[in-house]
Amino acid sequence: QVQLVESGGGLAQAGGSLRLSCAASGRTFRIYGMGWFRQAPGKERELVAAINWSGGTTYYADSVKGRFTISRDNAKNTMSLQMNSLNDEDTAVYYCASGRRFAPIGTRMEEYDYWGQGTQVTVSS
Repeated sequence: QVQLVESGGGLAQAGGSLRLSCAASGRTFRIYGMGWFRQAPGKERELVAAINWSGGTTYYADSVKGRFTISRDNAKNTMSLQMNSLNDEDTAVYYCASGRRFAPIGTRMEEYDYWGQGTQVTVSS
């Protein structure tokens, strides 16, 4: 049973920082690409950042480039998202997702087959 558990969400002020973590279990973490998605009220779920199985390649949505950093620790089966310079448009539920094995980064939801329960991030201005 694959499980993805997010943590680290909460309330932050505009301009502040938060760090999200995702703990994975139930599959060989180090061979699967991973991603962070988010969904704001009334909007579609969107890819924020993704990282390939080795951690050597990353992808960022234009809206977060230069502010967010995705990373993974394959020895600890964890993935993180460091979020800096937060603004109110970053308010959303953030989801950790597990994608394809030994594959290029997936940018579509269909390329991810396991999802966490989500963690709320709220940015106050």
